[in-house]
Amino acid sequence: MDGIRQIFAGMPWWVKWVAVPLLALFVFGGVITSILGALIGFVFKLLLFVGLVGGLIFLVKKFSSSGSKSSSGEW
Repeated sequence: MDGIRQIFAGMPWWVKWVAVPLLALFVFGGVITSILGALIGFVFKLLLFVGLVGGLIFLVKKFSSSGSKSSSGEW
């Protein structure tokens, strides 16, 4: 770790803060985008699942409460 600090100590600021991050994005950009894509896809599917389960619970409660008022609670 100390050797890396010595190497970067003699470099201008733009190499440390501009060129190296751009090279990292260029080299690892595909990995980063695939991880972000998978994470966004998972969050979308999770929200879709929660919405569908919530809608199902709402429909079941709505129809079972209206059906139990008019009948004895049987199908």
